[in-house]
Amino acid sequence: MLNADLLHSVFPKCKDPDAWAAALNPALQKYSINSVDRVASFLAQTGYESGQYNQLEENLQYSTAARLVKVWPKRFPNVDVASAYVNNPEKLADLVYADRMGNGNAQSGDGYRYRGRGLIQLTGRSNYSAAANAIGIDLTNKPDLLLQPQAAAMSAAWFWQTRGLNELADDRTDDNDLTDFTEITRRINGGTMGVMDRFELFKKVYAQLH
Repeated sequence: MLNADLLHSVFPKCKDPDAWAAALNPALQKYSINSVDRVASFLAQTGYESGQYNQLEENLQYSTAARLVKVWPKRFPNVDVASAYVNNPEKLADLVYADRMGNGNAQSGDGYRYRGRGLIQLTGRSNYSAAANAIGIDLTNKPDLLLQPQAAAMSAAWFWQTRGLNELADDRTDDNDLTDFTEITRRINGGTMGVMDRFELFKKVYAQLH
């Protein structure tokens, strides 16, 4: 069982470790995140993704057109095209997530409605619907529920199990083997951003759990 003291020791910036411990324990149990390797891997990855359980919503606030061009080069080939989306998260999300992941077109509003939320940021109507059906929380009609610990923890644990991340956590041969942990990062993040920071968190949590 996780407790607030353990969470606080690993994630000192977490604003409400009691609430998170209460939300995480049933989620870990339901989705068989039930060994030291699995729990340590899950906490390290979700703690990194969420800024120590404080940031549960994708940041789509871009203050310069140049930054938009760098982050979304296929959508914004130059600063002139990007300028209309500066400091406009809703318009940006509706464009970049249109006609993808079960979303409608840019005029549907689905892009912003189903922007990234939760500990492992769910994105897109189809992912919200799949998680909602699995965890029994109406995320499709009430997407902001993913900003609350219960839904955020349960949806992240569902994602973890259904993407085979328990098995990858089990497969690690020793604490210095980054191969499987890097693949976990890739399945969550789409790349390997921050993999060494995530792995340092893993080792910190692992030590606390022993």
